[in-house]
Amino acid sequence: MTRVSLLLISSLMALWVVAIAMLAVQNASAVSVQFLMFASVPIPLGTLMAFSGAFGLLTGAIAIAITAK
Repeated sequence: MTRVSLLLISSLMALWVVAIAMLAVQNASAVSVQFLMFASVPIPLGTLMAFSGAFGLLTGAIAIAITAK
């Protein structure tokens, strides 16, 4: 990867972290995720978004590692 692409990726990650932090400060109320008949315990929205973003990044990294030649 070139330096420009690494800089772009780092910038996007920093923007994502700032957006999550701003949302977490503004929305401190707890939310509960419901899927089919399952429901989670109430957790803050910012925490939920941080875990979702981290899970997506980890899944993408694993997918790239598996499919790389």
